[in-house]
Amino acid sequence: MHAAIQLDSPGFPAEFERDPIIQVSDLHKHFGSLAAVDGISFTVGRGEVFGILGPNGAGKTTTLEIMETLQQPTSGRVLIDGIDARGDSWAVKSRIGVQLQTAGFYPELSLIQLLRMFAALYNVRVDPMELLRRFQLEDKASTFYNRLSGGQKQRFSLATTLLHRPSVIFLDEPTTGLDPQARLNLWDLIREVRNEGTTVVLTTHYMDEAEQLCDRIAVMDRGRIIRIGTPRALIGELLGTGFRKPIVRQDATLEDVFIWLTGRSLRDE
Repeated sequence: MHAAIQLDSPGFPAEFERDPIIQVSDLHKHFGSLAAVDGISFTVGRGEVFGILGPNGAGKTTTLEIMETLQQPTSGRVLIDGIDARGDSWAVKSRIGVQLQTAGFYPELSLIQLLRMFAALYNVRVDPMELLRRFQLEDKASTFYNRLSGGQKQRFSLATTLLHRPSVIFLDEPTTGLDPQARLNLWDLIREVRNEGTTVVLTTHYMDEAEQLCDRIAVMDRGRIIRIGTPRALIGELLGTGFRKPIVRQDATLEDVFIWLTGRSLRDE
């Protein structure tokens, strides 16, 4: 049986409480007899980094795809910046950015050509080289996407996600498969995006990533949200049950050793 949902209080950062940009109400998605999303409700504040965590099959990706207008819910409502995602999907699409996977890029086009193509699709003006420079990709301007390293692909994907200056971006497991330097670099870019006022909704299987990046976290299981709160509040709730890990004195981790020996700078070649 699922535990009762811990809603936004305690643990809802005050700066987001008065200005929700995403409102999800009693959302359901059924595939035949399977309830992939089973009556979830939550809000995301403007400028917040909101994480959705859960085991495989919990309903995280389906929830994201409904918010992105890529799937229609069986019932329930999603408002993005006050707009009904079901009733006016095109208006929502103009306000959101969705992280594309490899299949979303034409392999025979260079990065600068891809940026020009996306700018034309969004009907916006951009300086492709300035955008590539921001994501440390200016030396790859003439390179095909499929020739990039894993970290470069993720940085370029984030660049295209932000190209039309969306209010909300959705990132589905953004650092999967990246080496430690590339992962830390992408974390810094996500923080930078958030500090500029963009709302970030992400899924991840890395608990340290969620703890480092997210203002709040929703934990999903079997299509339901079973907890929502800040990382600190959720950890405090667990400790309040009497939970204690065996204490092992360790002032550094193997990842710290790796970064110490190889440096924090990106290795894209």
